Amino acid sequence: MPLLEAVILAVDTIWSHKLRSFFTLLGIIVSVAFLVAVVAVIQGMNAYVRERLAGAIVGVHAFQIRRDPIQVGFIDDEAWKQIQRRPIIAPEDVGFIARAVPDAEAIALQSGWPTPMADVQWRNRTTGDVFIFGVTAPYVLVQDYTFAAGEPISDIDLQQRRYVAVLGYDVADKLFGNIEAAIGRSIRVRGVQLMVKGVIAKKGTVLGQSWDGFVMLPLTTFESMYGRRQTMVISVKMPTAEGVAPAMLRVEEAMRIAHRLRPGADNDFTIDTGEGLIAFWAKLTRVIFTVVPAVVVIGIVVGGIVIMNIMLMSVTERTREIGIRKALGAARRDIRRQFFAEALTLSVLGGIAGLAVGAGLAGLVQVLSPLPARVTPWSIGIALALGVVVGVAFGVYPAHRASRLDPIEALRQE
Repeated sequence: MPLLEAVILAVDTIWSHKLRSFFTLLGIIVSVAFLVAVVAVIQGMNAYVRERLAGAIVGVHAFQIRRDPIQVGFIDDEAWKQIQRRPIIAPEDVGFIARAVPDAEAIALQSGWPTPMADVQWRNRTTGDVFIFGVTAPYVLVQDYTFAAGEPISDIDLQQRRYVAVLGYDVADKLFGNIEAAIGRSIRVRGVQLMVKGVIAKKGTVLGQSWDGFVMLPLTTFESMYGRRQTMVISVKMPTAEGVAPAMLRVEEAMRIAHRLRPGADNDFTIDTGEGLIAFWAKLTRVIFTVVPAVVVIGIVVGGIVIMNIMLMSVTERTREIGIRKALGAARRDIRRQFFAEALTLSVLGGIAGLAVGAGLAGLVQVLSPLPARVTPWSIGIALALGVVVGVAFGVYPAHRASRLDPIEALRQE
């Protein structure tokens, strides 16, 4: 019997027992769907962390000098206490850093932790829970901000401690509706009037959290309103990605000199890049990828055993049919090929169905949540390969048993 004919006969047999076939494939469908959906979400998150999240926190081709590390994992109490005993990052440190990296594109100072939140008012309109922070003029270069209207904070604004503000897009939109209309208007924060000087172009959301709900002030103005923070953050932007690592080494040495650390003493500051967040996420995904295959393998084995049992049941039910075919001249290999093709077709259909369900679930996750999803070609290949492997592994024995039936004994079966 040609292979194509065996496959056609297998499809016909599966179609004639649709409900039984569906329940037979359920284990494979669920396992493959789980694999495809989880991998799609993880791969989407990998790209998301690399392309958006890391850059949004630190900046592109940039790094930060901080007292406290960016919190991307658990820190035990003792380590946290040691961090809190560190000296602050102060404006005086900027001079040491500037001398260490004269090729830097921009060096900016930002008010550090704790970042206050406040209501922002204009006339009878109020928007709440707005982040308020102060920066020096180069900060917009470090963060690659573009402006929807107006202009950035200038050195003169800092020197003269002007009461001006740059708004995030969401704040301007909620208060004024028309972004252009915000420029030159006076808003009120903690009872202090601030003239709106610019509006940052919309940056969108990261994991469902808006990055446009802030008011940015000249650092000197911020300190006159809130006082100096416990510590500050210094951001350094390099012209190219290749220049970041050498610059970090020079800045580390400069900061050790600024903080008068002895040779061999631990750093009392942290230099963070987006790579730290990427490394943490990579470590997390490695753990997930260790667990997921085990779950999938269990489901696949269970699904394969179900297919084998159903195929053995099918052999018993069709014993008389096998006897007739053998009496008409069918060879053992023909019977073996028929039942093997049926098992293989069942499992491959299960892999395809699982792939479709998994891709659908991944798309649903992307629509209903801030989590991105990306179905990759290799996950499609794995889904189809699993179907083939299950069909081969669990279809051999039923096919072999069918081919070994004695035609005379088979014809006696009712």
